[in-house]
Amino acid sequence: MKPLPDSRGYFGPYGGRFVPETLMAPLEELTQAWQEARRDRAFRRELAELLSTYCGRPTPLSFAGRLTKHLGGAAVYLKREDLCHTGAHKINNAVGQCLLARRMGKARVIAETGAGQHGVAVATAAALLGLHCRVYMGTEDERRQALNVYRMKLLGAEVVGVDAGSKTLKDAINESLRDWVSSVSSTHYVMGSVMGPHPYPVMVREFQSVIGSEALLQIRKQHRSLPKMIVACVGGGSNAAGIFSAFVPYRQVDLVGVEAGGRGTRLGEHAARFSGGTPGVLHGTRSYVLQDQHGLVAETHSVSAGLDYPAVGPEHAWWHDSRRVTYVRVSDEEALDAFHLLSELEGIVPALETAHALAYVSHVAPRLGPGQAILVNLSGRGDKDVSEVARLEGVTL
Repeated sequence: MKPLPDSRGYFGPYGGRFVPETLMAPLEELTQAWQEARRDRAFRRELAELLSTYCGRPTPLSFAGRLTKHLGGAAVYLKREDLCHTGAHKINNAVGQCLLARRMGKARVIAETGAGQHGVAVATAAALLGLHCRVYMGTEDERRQALNVYRMKLLGAEVVGVDAGSKTLKDAINESLRDWVSSVSSTHYVMGSVMGPHPYPVMVREFQSVIGSEALLQIRKQHRSLPKMIVACVGGGSNAAGIFSAFVPYRQVDLVGVEAGGRGTRLGEHAARFSGGTPGVLHGTRSYVLQDQHGLVAETHSVSAGLDYPAVGPEHAWWHDSRRVTYVRVSDEEALDAFHLLSELEGIVPALETAHALAYVSHVAPRLGPGQAILVNLSGRGDKDVSEVARLEGVTL
């Protein structure tokens, strides 16, 4: 399988660039700047230095001994992206794109955020590099992720609440694109996942591929062989694409993406694009989209703000159709159970997004032999979710 899209940004029939004419020139400018930067040793050296000395890379690979014993099957390893500076994998991409913005002479960056981790990461990178930062966030997500809203403001970012539509990530992206259309000369849009128009899907995946590159070396050293399975949650899909990218050539490794099954199977009750969606165009790219029979984008639901999105990155759509990656769904209830399980057994409070991946592992690990390994991308820590979980469980803080 080819690791990159074609020159037009297509992964098979998915991807492309479906945007207003006013954004075509800035996207071409971005494509050229990124292609030049990735070939520039000085840029690569500065990025690697910041990932190491500022972001905390490489992140460790931890053997989850008590969880493994509890499940009674395959050995479970955790790729600890929760130990990155700011608490999630999002910082890898944010630092890369903010360096690129500075290289392009853009003094201002904008971003969308759902769970708040991308917003915090962009605000952090902008503060580090002296860029003005504005973050758009749905007001429902602001309510669920109040801690991250304050963190962004503390870092000097302007946080703009979006009260339209479902008041979640989809609507925050809409407002970010409107802003970018009117400010392209001075502004770079730091897209947070492997979605959007070309070159974002491949550029973000490349910035996140450091996860997979590290994990491949680490699992071989610690487990003495390749894992049987890699499991990662999938919203837009950046953490999954980051870790899957290194393992795609190894056909003996099963790759599993876990979507938000929400509270039911009807349209509007979940965010599982591959079990409830159809090919369509959203936010500048062609992929699987949750939509009705008239092509109208459906409302979504997930206990996890970071997975609450009606589309998915186009490379994931290609991996799905080519059967290289298997995509499954996990319910809100199962994710909440896994949130508690890892906390109690390993002393690690996972993000609700990651808890979806852990819930799937709790089902599949007992069916595999003890000589096999499952590698979970622990994409973020759950501090941001504690108050929302407490509210859902009727606990007063």
